[in-house]
Amino acid sequence: MKKTSIIGIAVLVLLIGVQLIRPSKINPPVQTEQDFLSIAEPPAEVAAILTSACYDCHSHTTKYPWYTHVAPVSWWINHHIEDGRKHLNFSVWSNYSAQKADHKLEEIIETVRNKEMPMVAYTWAHAGARLSSEQRALLADWTAAYRLNMQR
Repeated sequence: MKKTSIIGIAVLVLLIGVQLIRPSKINPPVQTEQDFLSIAEPPAEVAAILTSACYDCHSHTTKYPWYTHVAPVSWWINHHIEDGRKHLNFSVWSNYSAQKADHKLEEIIETVRNKEMPMVAYTWAHAGARLSSEQRALLADWTAAYRLNMQR
C-alpha cells in the first residue's frame, strides 16, 4: 500500500472516531420567572432581536442545528456556548445582583454598539442574527434606557 493511502485511511478512521466524542446538548431547564425577557418585558421588536441574535449562546434555550452534531465543529460550538453563558446568561437573570446586572447591561450596550456581538462566526450560519444599524441602535438604546430605569 502506498504511504498516502495509509495516511488517508488513518485520517478517515480518526475523523470517524472523533464522532463518538460528543458534548452534551441538553439545555438546563428554564424557569421563566428568572429569564430576562420575563423580568424586563422589552418591546416585541427588542425581544425578537435578543431571541434571534443573543439567546442561542447566552441562555438555556440554545437550538442545535445539524452541524453541531459533527465533531470537531460540535466541540468548538459547545465551547462558545459554555463561554457565552459564563459571561452572560439571560435564563438566570434574576440571580444576578443589581451591580452585576447593571454591568451586564453596560456590556450589552458596548458590545452591540461596537459590533462585537453577535460574533461574526455566529452570523455566518444564522442570518437572523445579522443586525442592521437600526436594530443595533434599537437594542442598545432600549438597553440603555432599561439600565437607567434600573438605577433609579
